This record gives sequence, C-alpha cells and structure tokens, in this order.
Amino acid sequence: MTAVGDTVPELVRRIELADMVAYAGATWDWHRMHYDPAFLEPRGLPAPVVDGQVFGALLAEQVQDWLGPSARLTKLGFRFKNLVFAGETVRCTGTVTATGGGLLTIEQQIEVVEDGRVAVAPAGCEVRP
Repeated sequence: MTAVGDTVPELVRRIELADMVAYAGATWDWHRMHYDPAFLEPRGLPAPVVDGQVFGALLAEQVQDWLGPSARLTKLGFRFKNLVFAGETVRCTGTVTATGGGLLTIEQQIEVVEDGRVAVAPAGCEVRP
C-alpha cells in the first residue's frame, strides 16, 4: 500500500541529440534551437536545447514505471527553471504527498546530474494507481 512520504524510484536519463531529433519527429516540433548549431552559436547556447515537452514525458514515465501499466495520470504540471542541453543526464525524483479518493498526489522534480542544477520544479501529478 502506498503512503504519504513514499519515494518514487528515480528515473535517470541521458538525453542525446538523436533522442531529441526522434522526439521532434514524433511531436512535429522542429524549432531550430533543438538541433541547429548555426542557430545556437549567435545566441550563446552551448548545445541544442532539450524540448520542454520531453520533461512532461519523463515525469509521466517515472510514475508509470513505478505503478505499472494500469496506472493513469489524471493531472500533470511542471515549471521550467533552467535549460537542459543535448548530452546532459537528468534525474527525476518524486515523493507521495497525499492519498485519498483513489488518487495519489506526487511532488516531483528534475535536476541535471552533471551539476545539480534544477531543471524542472515545482512539478507533480495526480495518479489513479
């Protein structure tokens, strides 16, 4: 039985340029900041920027991996704090903050493993396990 304070297993993922291109193809988001060095250089960006939608997918994946294929997210929200670049590794963490009515409320965060900067917070979801 899941209880308030339970920790969601971490999801750690290195996001490579090939992953970003595949995601862009799936979502039809071809903004040049996600792949084009000629666009990035004059803007002072060191590498392609990970599409923000990827973080929502990772947060959902983290919970789905933990609770299994029958779990259903009913709400998901997140706010960006810092850019994440191709080749960086992110860690998704989470804690159950409420239970009741057949739902779990989970507070989540995403940080960049290489330097600890917070990429996404606050973040969280409601899920029907």
